[in-house]
Amino acid sequence: MVALVIPRRHIISAWQQIHQPHNFITHHLVHHPNILTTGYRNLRFHSLLFSSTSSSTSDIQSNNSTKSSSNKTSSQSTIYPPPPDPATFPPWSYEPRDFFHFEILHESTKSLARVGRIHTPHGVIDTPSYVAVATNAALKGVDFRSADAAGQQLIFSNTYHLLLQPGTEVVEEAGGLHNFINRRDRPLITDSGGFQVFSLAYGSVHEELSSGGELKRASKNKIQSNYTMPKGGQPKPNKPPPVKVTEEGAVFRSYRDGRMINLTPESTVQAQKSFGADIIIPLDELPPFHIDPKVLEESVDRTHRWEARSLKEHLKNVKEQAMYCVVHGGLDRKLRKKSLDYLTSLPFDGYAIGGSLGKSKGDLMELLDWMMPILNHKEGNVNNRRSKPRHLLGIADEPSILGAVKNGIDTMDACYPTRIARHGTLLSREGHVHIKSSRYSRQYGVPIDKECSCSTCQTYDRPYLWHLFKAKEPLFMTLAATHNLHYMNDLMARHRQDIIDGKI
Repeated sequence: MVALVIPRRHIISAWQQIHQPHNFITHHLVHHPNILTTGYRNLRFHSLLFSSTSSSTSDIQSNNSTKSSSNKTSSQSTIYPPPPDPATFPPWSYEPRDFFHFEILHESTKSLARVGRIHTPHGVIDTPSYVAVATNAALKGVDFRSADAAGQQLIFSNTYHLLLQPGTEVVEEAGGLHNFINRRDRPLITDSGGFQVFSLAYGSVHEELSSGGELKRASKNKIQSNYTMPKGGQPKPNKPPPVKVTEEGAVFRSYRDGRMINLTPESTVQAQKSFGADIIIPLDELPPFHIDPKVLEESVDRTHRWEARSLKEHLKNVKEQAMYCVVHGGLDRKLRKKSLDYLTSLPFDGYAIGGSLGKSKGDLMELLDWMMPILNHKEGNVNNRRSKPRHLLGIADEPSILGAVKNGIDTMDACYPTRIARHGTLLSREGHVHIKSSRYSRQYGVPIDKECSCSTCQTYDRPYLWHLFKAKEPLFMTLAATHNLHYMNDLMARHRQDIIDGKI
């Protein structure tokens, strides 16, 4: 028997509700987060965060007011209807867009790699292409003019951060994101904000997969951002979950002013309409890598319902914006196939590969090796999905890029080049240059990369960059980020040529 270390007034209620652990623990997580005992810490852990039975605060209050009735019945999972049938979407939504289309220029005979061109209202994207991430509508350490000069075409901004500051009203009054950041002749993509919201609760391996080992890896004792794993192996709650997931969406607290934000499929689309990006992403749930298979299936089903709701909201006023779906399923091939088949049957303009992509690059490549041929299959192709662009979310280090390109990925985003730049790692054809090493302090006249034509390599040598980094001069970040962005775009140009030349 587990001893419940709780106030006396709760003992009777606890034993009465012992056959309803979900309601009992939800109540005490909300009202008494510090009184859970070890015996209950792991009980229904994932259900509190993921399960479609997650109750709203009003539901909990309603349960408390009708205890005598609820004590007589066992709690049951809510059964939701399946996501809408493709036939429920208007016929015109399946027709080609005149403002957005993907042109395939060349397909490899050695792999699934292809060279193409995405046409958007604000310019062309040559594919395969690297997409730089401007989290707060700003690249770290480098301005958009320098990024454009480095060959950067598509830039990714995060709805989560822009929603909190400056807010949709400010961006909309400025004439949209293109006007707000004064980048009117190049395309932009925004996400739903879901990635950042769910990262608050579950953490993410995307940045580690994309860092190529450059970033410090998360502690092995952590199973997620708000729970730690002590030696005994039982999760120990540090604080209540920062994100509450319901069928309606996700509720979280702003890190800027503490106010509660309700992110729904409809509200994130409305926000992205205000921003006016060329490509927008529907709301999806990002579960952690370690998750119960049943809970993962519930998460995938919920994501399908959310994405269908997002698409319906988008189609109310398209505004010359394209919407990509996000294929989920973790490493479960059955769920991935289910997600792929359903989402590609809807009138989305492109396909993003998201969700948990494994705990290593090996997992990612194995998943793409299996999944992309299905997406590329010519016979019985659903909704002509081979003709639509494909985006890999959050992964863009060099080894992963090559594997993704071989599998027919067209675009991929990551903070990778600018993030490692500020930690002193510079990209080159000879391998990574860790500029903090004293070995570079005497390499006079040697640029970061002898074959690079960026302004940093054409102007400065390694000893000067070594000095700037050691002196913690802000100029280093600008010079390093400029070079790394140029390197990434040059790398993609080389990959495009290699596909045409039959090398990939």
